[in-house]
Amino acid sequence: MTSSDSSPRAVVLCGGHGRRLRPYTTVLPKPLMPIGDRPILEIVLARLRDCGVWRVTLCVGYLAELIQSFFGDGSRLGLEIDYSFEEKPLGTIGPLAFVKDLGEDFLVLNGDVLTDLSPMAVFEAHRHNGADLTIATYGREVKIDFGVLRSDPGTGRVTEFVEKPVHRYEVSMGVYAVSARCLNLFEPGQAFGFDDLVLALLRENRPAVHFPHTGEWLDIGRKEDYERALDNPLWEEI
Repeated sequence: MTSSDSSPRAVVLCGGHGRRLRPYTTVLPKPLMPIGDRPILEIVLARLRDCGVWRVTLCVGYLAELIQSFFGDGSRLGLEIDYSFEEKPLGTIGPLAFVKDLGEDFLVLNGDVLTDLSPMAVFEAHRHNGADLTIATYGREVKIDFGVLRSDPGTGRVTEFVEKPVHRYEVSMGVYAVSARCLNLFEPGQAFGFDDLVLALLRENRPAVHFPHTGEWLDIGRKEDYERALDNPLWEEI
């Protein structure tokens, strides 16, 4: 295996407890939850490999030994995998302070996200835009099953009525391209989440952009998405 200057380093976050998937995750870390005959994380890693990413760091914490035992050095998947161990939860961004040789820009992915999005497409857009942070996003709709009233706060008079409105939002998919410049926003060992990073960039008027995706995306931390993944043959093909 040979490296490429155009191939970014990827960090995959695998340290969470997966509380929303209990009782399953009392014995298995969330990234090892099976989809067909493969764990979620293997599908994530195969997607990275097929997009041209070959060097991956897994940030592990809860039941880390099971993840390390299953994936080893990554050679079985055609990857080079190393590990960064969290002694305490540090959020989404905090663990990056302890990963060496990240380069000027790199990819960060949650270890429980299934998508047909190309991480390399996100990375290339990030480099093109010169952003500090590029966030892959997906459109979600929230339906309010009630008639919604708006009124004048002084008089109580109704000023607007909307029957069962639907609100559309762009939500983070858990796939990011990050500039190393972001690492100067917090101290090593400090818990620092994705929300902390976005708010810090906004305060400093530094560029964070989004990369919209309209294909497939499931957040396996949600039981309903996990159950949908089990019924979708797409993930068997990746």
